[in-house]
Amino acid sequence: MKWFNHTLIAGAACAVISPPHVAVCVAGATAPDWLEYLIKLRGKPVKHRGITHVFTHWLIAALAFTFVWDYHGILMAFAWGGVSHILTDAMTVSGVPFSPYSDRRFHLFGGRFRTGDPVEYAIAAAVVIACIGLNHLTGGSGFAPFFYDWGGYYNQGLIDGAEWKANRFRLI
Repeated sequence: MKWFNHTLIAGAACAVISPPHVAVCVAGATAPDWLEYLIKLRGKPVKHRGITHVFTHWLIAALAFTFVWDYHGILMAFAWGGVSHILTDAMTVSGVPFSPYSDRRFHLFGGRFRTGDPVEYAIAAAVVIACIGLNHLTGGSGFAPFFYDWGGYYNQGLIDGAEWKANRFRLI
């Protein structure tokens, strides 16, 4: 998958669960790829979707930071972003390694598409729309800087009737 779609999927999912951690989660969602680059800078050869894309490593880190120890949820958000990267890369033809002890590749949905295919963007859009819907269903009253509640602002007296009327149908 492309970085754009990794960031959309991880950011949307994190925004529903913990909006303050979106930036860290997005950094984790791109981490398996930029970690490869850092390893290459040290002069060590590394294959794309190799050691930095091992599913069990990211899952163990995410579970450990979720249930054992973490500082304000930062490492947890980073690790779950990495898990989302691995799961979305697992939908591609090449897949990802499941474990460092296996030479088999892990695929979701049969690994039916290639990186950059239109279906990749459709999956990212579907996840974003589902997350927005889930946020509205659960009464997402948390931090949502781009989705204004114009009716609520009017009822609280924060804006006047003219501003409400001008913006009432604007979603963003």
